[in-house]
Amino acid sequence: MATTAGPENVPQALRLVSSAEVTSRKLDRYTASLLASSHEAVDLAAAFTGRASEELRACLVHELVLRGVVVREAPEIAGWATSPHWSRHPLGWLPLLRSGIEESADLPSYSIRGSSHSMPYGPSESRELAVNAGARVPAAEETTTPATATAMGTAAANWAEESNGRIEARVFDLAEPLDAESVSTALLTLGLECLHGAGKKKTALSVAVRPPAQAWRVLFAAASTGGAYNSGSYGAYGRLAAWQSLAALAGSAEGASAAEVEAHVLDCVWYGFGADTKWFEQVARDIGLAALSPGRQRLAVLAATDTD
Repeated sequence: MATTAGPENVPQALRLVSSAEVTSRKLDRYTASLLASSHEAVDLAAAFTGRASEELRACLVHELVLRGVVVREAPEIAGWATSPHWSRHPLGWLPLLRSGIEESADLPSYSIRGSSHSMPYGPSESRELAVNAGARVPAAEETTTPATATAMGTAAANWAEESNGRIEARVFDLAEPLDAESVSTALLTLGLECLHGAGKKKTALSVAVRPPAQAWRVLFAAASTGGAYNSGSYGAYGRLAAWQSLAALAGSAEGASAAEVEAHVLDCVWYGFGADTKWFEQVARDIGLAALSPGRQRLAVLAATDTD
């Protein structure tokens, strides 16, 4: 019912998942993803006027936003989504319009025979930056705090907590502005565990400038679809986790609005990196991201890997 289009199927699917014997937050997230991928917004209005949990409704709103639906133009959905009573919900921080950064989101496809999704990890198509042994790299002081590391790793946390993954999230303050072309060289001087042994002929470091949308896309995939042994948080909470990781990587102030975070993210220079070191599993899920602040004196690094 959830994956078969038709207005008559939505109320029945909602009735089944709302049963006291099966209802749960995880089921609500999954159901919202199923419904949004298979039904028109006009048919999904039944979730906001009939039988559905508040959690399912909140997830459904942002599953639709990710698919480009302007929820404010759907009266039944807009009435609920813009009401003040759910403003304290975690998803209430997210805007009701899809950002340009989010347009490349890899969303799953469902059918009665199963589901599939893209895995946007691995090498970038962008021009790689060369490692210049003679490049001048300013002195760096690590300023990572437990809270910052946790926030930066939010999108990939499920890999470490529910699968076989691991995460390295670190922040460095630089004594002088870093040349944007020298980030590849700087990464080798920071003592990163994920790059231990990199920079040699057999373990060359690959670094490329990436648009913010690509950084968001990778983080969203990690959060929404999960790792080797779990299914992630699906679209709505995957969207939130991706922005939380981006905000921390960009150094956004605590309590910043979504618009403020996006502006800050766009002001940073983003890099994707990787190396054939023992830290990275080199199976299917490897992430290497770095963000250089607008003033070029703060470099944040996030690496994550998972395997079956």
